[in-house]
Amino acid sequence: MSDDVALLLGRAGFGPTATELAAARKAGYPAALSAMLQPPGPDIGATSAPVPDLGPDPYARQPNPTVSQRTSFDATRADQVTQLTRWWLDRMTAADHQAMERLVFFWEGHWATSVTKVKSAQLMLTQHLTMRGASDFSALAHQMIVDPALVYWLDGQLNTRGAANENLAREFFELFTLGIGNYTEQDVKASGRALTGWRIDLAGRRCVFDADVFDGGSKTILGATANFGASSLVDLVLRRPACPQFIASRLWYRYGSSTQPIPARLREAMTAKFPSPTAMLAVLFADDAFRATRATMVKQPIEWIVGAMRQLNIRPADIPAATFTEICDGLAGLGQRPFTPPSVGGWPSGAAWLTSAAAQVRLSLAGKLANLAVDTRLTPQDVAYVLGVDTWTNRTYALLRGERNSRLLMVLGMVSPEYLVT
Repeated sequence: MSDDVALLLGRAGFGPTATELAAARKAGYPAALSAMLQPPGPDIGATSAPVPDLGPDPYARQPNPTVSQRTSFDATRADQVTQLTRWWLDRMTAADHQAMERLVFFWEGHWATSVTKVKSAQLMLTQHLTMRGASDFSALAHQMIVDPALVYWLDGQLNTRGAANENLAREFFELFTLGIGNYTEQDVKASGRALTGWRIDLAGRRCVFDADVFDGGSKTILGATANFGASSLVDLVLRRPACPQFIASRLWYRYGSSTQPIPARLREAMTAKFPSPTAMLAVLFADDAFRATRATMVKQPIEWIVGAMRQLNIRPADIPAATFTEICDGLAGLGQRPFTPPSVGGWPSGAAWLTSAAAQVRLSLAGKLANLAVDTRLTPQDVAYVLGVDTWTNRTYALLRGERNSRLLMVLGMVSPEYLVT
């Protein structure tokens, strides 16, 4: 069914353009699924959004600045964060391989790390590129456990022999790999010891190992006893049956349903494809349980605005600086500015985005996008075509058909339930 194809493209990516949706409907669901997860050839669209050269973090050259230097350094860092934010939004919008961009977005919420604490755009970019380049979850877990942004975010640089800091170990178990109930407090304490010894090299944008502060003693973790360090701890966790089950559940939560649990048979089938996230997603998207979730997922603000920019042919790279600042402030008002999840638990989902305050902010943002893109006469049918909406409900259509201002018509379409919920 065409609705199934629209569901797939809306969930696996950020929202198809009218041309993409028409082509996918013509090809059919199996072909559309294959093209999303195994796209042929290079990503031509992404080449127009190359990774930015942010330059050095000013604090890397002068870690103990004067008061006046600190003011200048902080301003430079703010500019670098803006460059990074503009690039990521532009990359998500321009990329042809939408499933890859959506998966990176998923990892940004899964390994949630905020630049509000990390401060360094260079470290955030390093982490982002790690998420983008990892071959599978196993490789990603090994890299993330010593990722400088994540280590700093969870105070891992304070973790030393004799004064273990357990923050990173706890979240590694609870939020990143196993889930609550699949480890003990003793496992957390012992894993905190296993993660000692890592220091942040700001200039090198990496973590370096300091053997002098590593706890080299024997540790018992998840029933196994050894001289565990970061890498061997990750290996141990990856072998636990709870790990692939947890990742399958998290993928379902973000791609399938944030209110209904993953069906046991689907979780088992996805687990069999671990550690490849794309193979796990292929199983999820091919299952009837996924198709049954149509019109149940509320778009997160970044999903919503990136999809709208794709459909309106707006490139974040081309948006005037003042308007781009307003858009970023609007995303912050909605609770989802890029690179700033509210906590290590990541961004919320579902109806949390549907507040009266958020509705006002969304109207304002939709207006800014419409002002950038709409310059021709539109009908409700035109708006539905551009936004990939199959049909308006009677209630929405009654509102739209009475509007003669084309820009306002597009705004109403972008904030309609039919567009906000996939």
